[in-house]
Amino acid sequence: MNIVVLVKQVPDSGSERKLDPADNTVARASSDNVINEMDEYAIEEALTVKEAHGGEVTVLTVGPDTATDAIRKALSMGADKAVHVVDEALHGSDAVQTSAVLAAALSQLEYDLVLCGAEATDSQMSVMPALLSERLGIPQLSGARKLTVEGGTARIERQTDGGYWAVEAPLPAIVSTWDTINEPRYPSFKGIMAAKKKPVETRSLGDLGVDPSTVGLAAATTQVLDFAGRPPKGEGVKVPDEGDGAQKFVEFLASQKIV
Repeated sequence: MNIVVLVKQVPDSGSERKLDPADNTVARASSDNVINEMDEYAIEEALTVKEAHGGEVTVLTVGPDTATDAIRKALSMGADKAVHVVDEALHGSDAVQTSAVLAAALSQLEYDLVLCGAEATDSQMSVMPALLSERLGIPQLSGARKLTVEGGTARIERQTDGGYWAVEAPLPAIVSTWDTINEPRYPSFKGIMAAKKKPVETRSLGDLGVDPSTVGLAAATTQVLDFAGRPPKGEGVKVPDEGDGAQKFVEFLASQKIV
């Protein structure tokens, strides 16, 4: 079974994240960039499926040169090889444009199953599975907390607020996973050393047959027009209790439109 896992390098959610005032895009150059946390669960699930059915796990990412760090993390966990789409024209691309690039890259790969995290921590849009499903003409199974592959069919338990839905689709299919689906393995020293020798293929937009004028900030369907930093925290409001403290407290909450 051929499995492709989509990964993304994002600014670490545990550190301060900023926008670049030059073009209002994410300031990745000055950020502590890491592999998207949700993607680690997708990688682990791909490795689990491979261990059960055999096959090969390919990592696919679209990003700048620094995204190789995210690729190496995936390879050190156990993925077999990687494809890195890198091109200066991609800077500022939105989800719609990125999905077109990913679809073009996937069309050049053999796959039975495409796995990805349910969302990226830098955007939290959760739209990539649906966009790729439409572009590739394959079913999507989103929000999986459990995945079973058997007899050419993928079955998931789609996580909901009140439980789960049992959903299935024929392969090939794209599945997005939540962090409830497994516990990602830590790369071993052996895995880290082996990752250095695993093949990483770099492809440009030209290699994929994608017109550079259709991607990037200038052609993006969504843009950040303006932004401002978080205002400094002001002093708290004291409400003296003279026997009517409860009433004053409720009135304050009402003035803040909390109640």
